[in-house]
Amino acid sequence: MRRKLVRFIQTTLVLAAVLFGYSVVTDSAFDRWKSQFRDIAVAQGVRAKTVDIALRGLLPDNKVLELDARQPEFTKTVWEYLETAASEERVATGRARLRVYAPLLERLHQQYGVQPEYLLAIWGMESDFGRNTGGRSIVRSLATLAYAGMEDRRDFWRQQLLAALRILDKGDISMVYLRGSWAGAIGHTQFIPTTFEQFAVDYDGDGKRDLVNSVPDALASTANYLAQSGWESGKPWGEEVRLPSHFDWGKADPDFWLPADVWALENCMMRADGQMLESNDAGFVFLPAGYRGPAFLAYRNFKVILKYNNAQSYALAIGHLGDRIRGEATLVATWPHDEKPLSNAQKAELQQLLTSAGYSTDGVDGKLGPNSRAALRRWQMDSGFPADGYATLEHLEFLRREVKVNTTVPPSSRTPAPQGERG
Repeated sequence: MRRKLVRFIQTTLVLAAVLFGYSVVTDSAFDRWKSQFRDIAVAQGVRAKTVDIALRGLLPDNKVLELDARQPEFTKTVWEYLETAASEERVATGRARLRVYAPLLERLHQQYGVQPEYLLAIWGMESDFGRNTGGRSIVRSLATLAYAGMEDRRDFWRQQLLAALRILDKGDISMVYLRGSWAGAIGHTQFIPTTFEQFAVDYDGDGKRDLVNSVPDALASTANYLAQSGWESGKPWGEEVRLPSHFDWGKADPDFWLPADVWALENCMMRADGQMLESNDAGFVFLPAGYRGPAFLAYRNFKVILKYNNAQSYALAIGHLGDRIRGEATLVATWPHDEKPLSNAQKAELQQLLTSAGYSTDGVDGKLGPNSRAALRRWQMDSGFPADGYATLEHLEFLRREVKVNTTVPPSSRTPAPQGERG
């Protein structure tokens, strides 16, 4: 009877381990890695007791490795992303938080210069106003990634793990509460450990910088981050604009900045609602869905938001959500809903075809970053498309035909790409 009970308990533990992503056997290689890492952490000033408690009995989290390796084949369009990011429910919750935390937000505004609605937008985007801060052990996730994550990122994860141990060592957050995303982001506004060390503040005065249990600490830390990143107090992040029919699409470039009054005077630009531009500052024309979608004049605060998360769709979502929380209406222009997003494989093919056609993207990785958008823009200019730097299935299909022709037809018999109505 006793043997049956022991076997039942063992079987139950194994099943629980499988269900919750825990390894059921000791990983001797991981144990050696932990021993070596312990020496490094102690040598860098973390108390041995803190390291031992944090790493004792720790096993790799296989689910974290799956998430690290997972690359979704298709991505959301920017309008699908915005529908979720600035949903009516999130806007309503943000406005409610604006009332509840009004005194705190006003103090933060006075001290750091960041408008309350944008702090709330980041809070809403990062953790749905604290309702989803993540439940994974930060130490276990980072140790797993530092030990067995993608090789070119392991040093980054080691630095994050060392920072997490220093946070524990200083007593800002206890081991019990140091939980967050699978990638090690902490608290209401999801700071990675090194960012926590540099920008987190103790705003409630309890002697701890606790971004998990203290809303004042979390919002103040976010305001401090934005302020130190160059946030311009009282200035807009950007505004939706109306472009004239004769607009030179080549000017819609993140590197092409002009003062707002110059945009208005020389390029006949105005707000999407027909009013004069709100700002007189310099900005660039931002076309998140290409020339067929809404257009924005983005200012310096847009670039500051990118420092928080270097994705233009994220920065746009923060700006738009903040505007909605403040009471502004939805966007005026419509999105090109018939446009299908390119898959990662198609983006990689586009990069390869652009490079083969003589427009180098500086690598093929399935991610259309600044280099790829610049190459695409050059190709669009030469091929008669509006040079908006926005990749579409039409571009991919055109490049397939063009590259195939260029590799099979003698140069003397090639014909230039049709201009049509694209110019």
